[in-house]
Amino acid sequence: MRILIALLAIFFLTSCNTAGPHFRGLPATTVTVEGSTFDVRVNGELAEALRTNIEYAPRFGPMRARAGEAMAVVSGCKVKEVRGDAALATGILDCGKGGPPADRLKPQGEYDCLTIDSYISPATNELVLDLDCELI
Repeated sequence: MRILIALLAIFFLTSCNTAGPHFRGLPATTVTVEGSTFDVRVNGELAEALRTNIEYAPRFGPMRARAGEAMAVVSGCKVKEVRGDAALATGILDCGKGGPPADRLKPQGEYDCLTIDSYISPATNELVLDLDCELI
């Protein structure tokens, strides 16, 4: 019985930050919008924002707007619609003709950012910045 409980715990802990079926294997870009942190993945004209931080009783109304803004920043496209819940949202993108730009991190205006945290990733040995940005 203890082995079963341990296996279930491992299963649930490993699935906490797993991309949805249309986004598996795609790189995630971490974005923080108004205190909510998302791992955003883009696949064609769809984007997925997986909230990775802990928040007390989040409601989807405010989370929808934050997830949409995170998707827009990462994709460089306008977000037509956001569906999902407070933990995982899927957005429909309007990128004009040709889909999302190849260099998806094009700014959509001018941002004012604060560095919340920085560290060297043990996996890639690269500097990782946790930024909190606001559109000016």
